[in-house]
Amino acid sequence: MPDSEQYNAESIQVLEGLSAVRKRPGLFLGSTDERGLHHLVHEIVDNSIDEVLVGVCTDIHVTVNLDGSVTVEDNGRGIPVDIHPKYNKPALEIVMTILHSGGKFDKKVYKVSGGLHGVGLHVVNALSEWLEVRVRRDGKTYAQRYERGVPKNCLEVIGPAQSTGTTITFKADPEIFETTEFKFDTISRRLRDLAYLNPGVTIHLLDSRTNATESYHYEGGIREFVVSLNHSKVVLNQQPIYASGSKNGTMVEMALQYNDGFYENLFPFVNNIHTTEGGTHVIGFRSALTRVLNDYAKKNNMLKGEVEGLSGDSVREGLTGVISVKLPEPQFEGQTKSKLGNSEVKGIVESVTYEGLSEWFEEHPADARSIVERCILAEVAREAARKARELARRKGLLDSTSLPGKLADCSERDPAKCELFIVEGNSAGGSAKQARNREFQAVLPLRGKIINVEKARMNKVLENREVQTIIAAIGAGIDEEFNATKARYHSVVIMADADVDGAHIRTLLLTLFYRHMVDLIKGGMVYIAQPPLFKIWKGQNVVYAFNEQEKDRALKEMGANSNVQRYKGLGEMNPEQLWETAMDPARRLMYKVDIEDSSLADQLFSILMGETIEPRREFIEKHALDVVNLDV
Repeated sequence: MPDSEQYNAESIQVLEGLSAVRKRPGLFLGSTDERGLHHLVHEIVDNSIDEVLVGVCTDIHVTVNLDGSVTVEDNGRGIPVDIHPKYNKPALEIVMTILHSGGKFDKKVYKVSGGLHGVGLHVVNALSEWLEVRVRRDGKTYAQRYERGVPKNCLEVIGPAQSTGTTITFKADPEIFETTEFKFDTISRRLRDLAYLNPGVTIHLLDSRTNATESYHYEGGIREFVVSLNHSKVVLNQQPIYASGSKNGTMVEMALQYNDGFYENLFPFVNNIHTTEGGTHVIGFRSALTRVLNDYAKKNNMLKGEVEGLSGDSVREGLTGVISVKLPEPQFEGQTKSKLGNSEVKGIVESVTYEGLSEWFEEHPADARSIVERCILAEVAREAARKARELARRKGLLDSTSLPGKLADCSERDPAKCELFIVEGNSAGGSAKQARNREFQAVLPLRGKIINVEKARMNKVLENREVQTIIAAIGAGIDEEFNATKARYHSVVIMADADVDGAHIRTLLLTLFYRHMVDLIKGGMVYIAQPPLFKIWKGQNVVYAFNEQEKDRALKEMGANSNVQRYKGLGEMNPEQLWETAMDPARRLMYKVDIEDSSLADQLFSILMGETIEPRREFIEKHALDVVNLDV
C-alpha cells in the first residue's frame, strides 16, 4: 500500500537533540510512582495502536515476564531500520535515542496518531534499566539492546523473518521509579479500552508471574463499551444511541445510553488517549446534546409548568457515553495529554453530534420521549435541590464559618497540616477526641449512617443532617460548587469499626465523596484508617494484629498462654490504644483512596449501592473467596 512504501528512514524527522529525560522523568510521564511506571507500557502500546489506525496491524501481545520486564509485540510494519540520510544512523536507533524523533510528524505516514510528541519510545528507553528491540522487516529480524538509553551494540541481523512487526522488551529502572512492579489489572484496563476504541484489533495480555491471561476484541466498538459501563444499571434505551461523522480530516464517533441513575459518566478519547480533563470535544458534545433535547421537547410540547427549558446538567443526568475523536494535529496540554485544546474541534463535534442525535430522536420516538421525560424530571429535581441548598445555606447548615457543634476542631489553621477523622457513634467519637493530637487532628462523630446518595436525588441528600454536618466541617462545598482549595483539612480520614456495619459506613461515605466531592479524592485527601482487629499480649509484651494472619503469626511467636482480645468496635479501645494504633502518624496504618479507573469506580459504586440486585449478587459470588476478615 502507498503508506507502507513511504514509511522508511526518511520518514523519521528529528526536532531536537537528546534531552536529559532521566533528570526530569516527571516532565514526560507525569510522575515516577506506580502511575508513571505503567505509563511506560502505555507509550509502547500506543505506538502499536498507531499501526492499527493505519490499517497495518491486527494483533498486539503484551506480556509481563517473570523477571518483572514487559514485552509488547505487534504485527505492524516494523520500525524502519535503514540508514537515515542526514544522521547516518539506523532509523531505529534515532527513534530510540533522540528526543522528538519519529514518524508521527509526517502526515503522509500517520494521518492520525496518539504518540504525537515523538517522546514515547525514547522516554521508555531512557527510563529503563535495559531495553531490547526486535524488528521484523524486509524478510529479516533485526535486534539491538540498550541500557539506560545507551546502545550496547550496533543494530544487527539475527535471522530471517516470515512476517513484519516490532517487539520491545524493557525493564523499568529502579533508580527512577518508586516501584517497578507492574499490576495486571492496571495494564488490563488500558488494553480493554483500546480494544473497544479500535474494533479491528485483538489484544492479548499474559502475566507470566501468575499465568493470568486476557484477550480483548470488540466488534461492536464503543457501543459495546457503553453497554459494559451500564451493566449494573437499569437503562432507558436498550440499544445505545450511535452517531459518527467526519470533517476536515477529523473523525468523530459517539455512543450514548441513559440509565436511571443520577450521575453523568462520560468518557472522552482523542486518538485513543483518554482525556480525563475533557477539552473542546467535550464542550462541543455537551452543547449539541442540550440543543437536541431542548429542540425535541419544544417541538413535541413536552415543556410544561415551571420548566421552560432543560439545563445542561439535567440532560446529562443518568447519561453514560463514550466520545472518540481522531484528528491529525491534536493539541494536548502537556505530554500526559489529559485535555484537548483544538478550538476547531468544538464546532466539528457539535455539528456531528447535533445531526446524528437529531436523526436518532426522530427515528426512535418512544425512546426519545422516555429520555426527554426523564430529563424534565431531573430539571424539576434540580430546582428543588437548588432551593434546598439555599435553605440550608440560610440556616447556616452548609456554612463552614458556623462549624457543627459536635465537631472537635484542631488549633492548627494551615489545611495542609490538618486532619479530620470522621467516626461513627458517640462512643468511638469520645475515644477519638481523647486520643487525638488537638494541635492538628479534628474529630467529627456521626450519628448513625448517612443517606445512600446513590439512590437519592440531591434535594434529599441535602436534607440529611449528617451530610450537612460533613459538608460544613470540610468547608469546600458540594457538587458544582465544590472547591478543594477551600477544604479546611487536606486529610479526611474515615475511621469505622472493623465489622459489617463499619464497612457499610465506609462505603456510604466513599460514595458521598465520589459522587459529590470527587476532587477531594482526586487531590489525594481521602484516607481510610486501619484500626487493629486483635490485641495479643503475654506479660508486658503487646502486639496489635490487623488480620487473622498477623494474629496467628503473633501467637506462634509468643507461644502458649498468650491472651487475645478481638476488637468489635473502636469504642472498645481506650484512647491510648486508639492513638498508638490508628491515629499516631508515626505508627498508624492508613490507606489513601485513589481513582485508578473512573469507569471501574463508577461501576463499583453502582453495583454496591445501586438499585439493581443481580449485579451485586454476581459481585459477591465472584469475590467471596477474597474476603480476609468476615464478621459473622
